[in-house]
Amino acid sequence: MPWAPHAVKLAPEGGVVPRGWILFLHGILGSGANWRTIARRVVTARPELGAVLVDLRMHGRSQGAPPPHTIDTAAGDLVHLAAELSLAAVVGHSFGGKVALALRGQLQIAQTWVLDATPGARAEPKGDPDSAQHVLDALRTVPPSFPDRAAFVAAMTSLGFSRALADWLAMNLEPSDGQYRLRLDLDAVGALLADYYRRDLWPALERGPGEAHLVIAARSRALSDEDRRRAAELPIRVHTIDAGHWLHMEAPDALVALLSATLPATPEVPP
Repeated sequence: MPWAPHAVKLAPEGGVVPRGWILFLHGILGSGANWRTIARRVVTARPELGAVLVDLRMHGRSQGAPPPHTIDTAAGDLVHLAAELSLAAVVGHSFGGKVALALRGQLQIAQTWVLDATPGARAEPKGDPDSAQHVLDALRTVPPSFPDRAAFVAAMTSLGFSRALADWLAMNLEPSDGQYRLRLDLDAVGALLADYYRRDLWPALERGPGEAHLVIAARSRALSDEDRRRAAELPIRVHTIDAGHWLHMEAPDALVALLSATLPATPEVPP
């Protein structure tokens, strides 16, 4: 039996059996639970669809995945999971957006959504306080355990991070011998992040089964000006939302409206 990531299904209310399912894929250092509110609102608006909140490998409850830890293995983890579903769409944010693109090359998917992630390779950011690499580097400097969540939050804010980001990171804490520790393997997460920067998945965006949708957060630096120009020339659908990189938290209404209006009615893949 292949290793499988942890996933939670959100079905429509009233016992309705979904005609298709949407995979929601989080970003680095996140978990499927980050997308629960967005997914629930989309399923409420589109009751013929259900949602699957995935903890990607070495995130959330999906610990113990065998190496190597790469974009391709993260996508491969989802193939078995998706085989049991009538898959209508995959929605991936940031790191999860690249996993969605890699999955597009392995499965027939009606729609692939990439939310504020550059499809191409780029250098690991140096000194960018908003980058995931900066957060990961900071997590390597804090103590291995804390007496409570408040102590962890205080440690992160003392390093210059916002209270909101520190609270979000604290979702990765778990009780251990009367203390709280990060359940993340930072080396494994670092390997995933390094592969995110290294991989060029423009070809998967440019061609593949079904529709491709790229959502750009207008106030984010995730996509360069050149990325935006290149995307505009492709046979894909490009959408812009007035938000920073964390668009699901900064502009949830706009994102829910876009997904609810555009997701396919059935999981059938157009020719």
